[in-house]
Amino acid sequence: MARKSIRRRRAWTTADVRTLKTQAKKKTKAARIARTLKRTEGATRQKAFSLGLSLDSRADVNRQVKAP
Repeated sequence: MARKSIRRRRAWTTADVRTLKTQAKKKTKAARIARTLKRTEGATRQKAFSLGLSLDSRADVNRQVKAP
């Protein structure tokens, strides 16, 4: 019989949290931050929420508003 792999949660290190905070301040998209941290987007968003950080999905760094 084949054994099922057991998934274990990886603890957030201080380096992971620091990276999350700096990327959130730069308004980097959540999917990109998750890839950088090698975590799921859901886990990244959940951690950001628990830290009180905003990962607003509508934020677009490349979009510039032209003044009339």
